[in-house]
Amino acid sequence: MTINRILRGLAASGAMLALTAGASLAQECTETQFSSKNAEFYLKAETELLTNKNAQAALGFLNQLRNQEMNCYEEGSALRLGAAIKIEAGDYAGAVRDLEAALNRGFIPQSEHKTTYYNISQIYLNTENLPKAMEYFDKWLAAGGAPNRDTKWQLAVINQKLERPRESLRWAEEVFAADGPNADRQVYDFLIYLYDETGQLAKKAQLLEQLLAKNPNERRLWDAISGDYFRANEDRKAFEVQKAMYLGGILQTEDEIMRVVNFYNTFNAPYQAAKILNKEMNQGRINKTYNRMELLANLYQVAREYERAIPVIEEAAQMSSNGEMYERLGRSYTELQEWAKAEEALTNAINKGGLKDRSLAWVLIGQSRYERGDRAGAREAFRQANSRAGRGWIDFMASEDATERALVVFEASSLVQDLTTERKRCKDIEVLGGEPTEACQTVDQRLDDATAALAEIQGTS
Repeated sequence: MTINRILRGLAASGAMLALTAGASLAQECTETQFSSKNAEFYLKAETELLTNKNAQAALGFLNQLRNQEMNCYEEGSALRLGAAIKIEAGDYAGAVRDLEAALNRGFIPQSEHKTTYYNISQIYLNTENLPKAMEYFDKWLAAGGAPNRDTKWQLAVINQKLERPRESLRWAEEVFAADGPNADRQVYDFLIYLYDETGQLAKKAQLLEQLLAKNPNERRLWDAISGDYFRANEDRKAFEVQKAMYLGGILQTEDEIMRVVNFYNTFNAPYQAAKILNKEMNQGRINKTYNRMELLANLYQVAREYERAIPVIEEAAQMSSNGEMYERLGRSYTELQEWAKAEEALTNAINKGGLKDRSLAWVLIGQSRYERGDRAGAREAFRQANSRAGRGWIDFMASEDATERALVVFEASSLVQDLTTERKRCKDIEVLGGEPTEACQTVDQRLDDATAALAEIQGTS
């Protein structure tokens, strides 16, 4: 199920709750319908989301609904629609919070818990939060979820990334059973890897025999098959043989193992390439040189394993003769929004020297200071950058300051206008012979104070 399908499902289920009398929420909620005013806000939000594809407008109407007094029935519908809006806007964490709140507060019928668990698991999976995705997959399974072939494969891959090889193997074997002897090569390879990880060498050998129809323990046969694939320019098949040889413990030298690492990278499996390279450097079968560390960092980053890449980049930076790797470390911290660490690394990069684009480092330092509220320090860094990007940031900050000043003037002017109107009403009451209110007794002083404040603001802006 894609995120878009989840979105439409949530909005549709929310609409059903909103428009169908007698729908059952939690037992303690006896309300069954919207008030007319709240229904109007809800339907406007739903229309903006599903028909106009305008999540921002939908959120505006939903917030108006939330500002009203709502019964439990309306709260449940608002939470579901809010989740759909947040998915459309890319706020997956907010969508999950809304769905979890609806579950915890009993706003989702028991009969729909299973679907909701699955939807939450897919949202977490989309944000690459694998532990939480697995948590809700487990809830879905416990609630009677029946995975199809593709979902089983998904479960196998997630468990493997969470370093739960036996659980991964359970689902991978079910995929293999569903696919039969004509299973895709990646299924065979995945199973071979998992059998090796779990020490089930007999099953691993059985799969190797199915793939190669040869004795998997004879090195010359592996080399001959691999060589034939190379000569025929069938690199993918050569990779499968080399990979099986590595998993079987046949490859031992640094060049042989690096060939496998490079194959994984070539065939779009950077995480597995990084895992092997890291393991083999730690075991001493691959030398831990600057170039190897740089490759390992590249693989982790391509695989979007940013937190694993950080310590590798740090170690490589210490090995480097220039500041380029520190600059890369700073950019990595910037991606993770760890602004203080980003500035420290970028400062080290500038001090160490040898940067191809010194101005970029200063721009990133300025951004890190800006994000931490150090506006003076940010301006100084952008001036140090002396680049188009730095000047753009300075102009942007000046525009922010001007907007803030204009807002202060507007608010002060509005107050003067409001008090002027209030004083006119008080004069009208006085002319008609009415008793002045307590507010009327102070309106002149308040207007004088507001006028003086406005004058002061205009004089300093």
